[in-house]
Amino acid sequence: MEVIQQLIGRLHPVVVHLPIGFIIAGLLLQWYDRKNNEWSKIIGIIFKWGFIFATVACVSGFLLYQSEGYSFDTIKFHLWMGIVTALFSLLMYLRLAEPLRIDFIKRLPIVLLSFSLFFLISFTGHLGGNITHGSDYLIEPLPNNIKTLLGVGPEVYEMPTLDENNWEEAVLYTDLVQPILNTRCVSCHNSKKEKGELQLQEENGILKGGEDGEVIEANDPENSALYARLILPLEHEDHMPPKDKTQPSIEEIEIIKTWIANKNSFDKTIGELGLKKELFYAFFPKKKDDTYPDVEVAEVPKDTISAIKKKGFHVERVSENSNFIRVSCINKPTFSDKDFNFLSSVKNQIVYLDLGETQITDGIFEKLSTLPNLTILKMDNTEITGENIESLEKLEYLKNLNLVGTNFEEAHLEHLKRFKKLQIVYLYNTPISKPDQIDRPKPGELYFDFGGYELPQIAADSIIY
Repeated sequence: MEVIQQLIGRLHPVVVHLPIGFIIAGLLLQWYDRKNNEWSKIIGIIFKWGFIFATVACVSGFLLYQSEGYSFDTIKFHLWMGIVTALFSLLMYLRLAEPLRIDFIKRLPIVLLSFSLFFLISFTGHLGGNITHGSDYLIEPLPNNIKTLLGVGPEVYEMPTLDENNWEEAVLYTDLVQPILNTRCVSCHNSKKEKGELQLQEENGILKGGEDGEVIEANDPENSALYARLILPLEHEDHMPPKDKTQPSIEEIEIIKTWIANKNSFDKTIGELGLKKELFYAFFPKKKDDTYPDVEVAEVPKDTISAIKKKGFHVERVSENSNFIRVSCINKPTFSDKDFNFLSSVKNQIVYLDLGETQITDGIFEKLSTLPNLTILKMDNTEITGENIESLEKLEYLKNLNLVGTNFEEAHLEHLKRFKKLQIVYLYNTPISKPDQIDRPKPGELYFDFGGYELPQIAADSIIY
């Protein structure tokens, strides 16, 4: 029975258009026939069908309210206005078709009934649209400055950010947990739409829980529905948010878990709770990407890009707002020193060059030195030894150099130390022996990464998303 009720309820958005169509058609025909009054009975029958389908729409709408978790305060005006619209459609039918010839109905002014019915169908539809799409549905496309001018500035929940300089002073719930819930959960669990009789927009609702009981077990995230449902497999029927909704990130889920594990305090700061900074890295404002040079270069013509791609290179812009490009030989393992000439037309735009697993030799260094903005250079798994690598010293923006799996010789390391901005060189699986102890360099110092690391498993690795 519950399934049938839910099915009929979900037909409401379809059924509701039928009475609207009949009523609008009846009003238009009535206006067209206002002088001759020849079609009164036909128009009356149209309003009769409007009444019938308006009644069906009211019933299906009521069933939708009961099965989908809407609060009565949200739908009550829409429901009552729908019932009144159905009754006025019946009055129009009785007034025009006169099947019963009731005296007081005969005395009702048709013009008054028509304008009343037009107002009712418009306002009822408007209320229904607010429930379905939100009260700002019509004005949402407008620019924010116009919305502000109209006094309807948007209420937007943005993902939380923390000031890295005073992150410990932030209140864990107010500054992180609440914005995450607002973004991911409140659209279905609020005072207007209480799915599962659960509200998550403020403290009382969270602590009260829903139809299945409390959603938080203090200090026990795994047995707290608020967290446990987030980590269920996406296809699980109890997973929240539903799989067709935007899912929270790993970092957001970890914040919810941390909050519950620390007595789900609504007023304590991160510092008071003694939490580690690593938990909040994802919520610090993203710093400007200064990976590549801050210089202007001309855009590469499309036909030039096409010509290079036809030679087997992979070419792409580093971003939509930059004319710099990445070039890779991933699909051109036969690339050799002499093929470098194919790239001469874009030498100013190349900032990322991947020559890994190709046929290059030490003779390539002199050619590479002509790329003034080269920042990242990959030469892994090639036959280079490092002879004449000092030619690259003139590359003032070179920061990242990958020599993994090459025959690079230790004698050439001293040359690399003289490069102006070189920050890291990858030397895993080369003839150079890994030092017994490697100290992390100070900011601005060159770091030689010999690889071979083993990472310990962390708790988050076992979570299924």
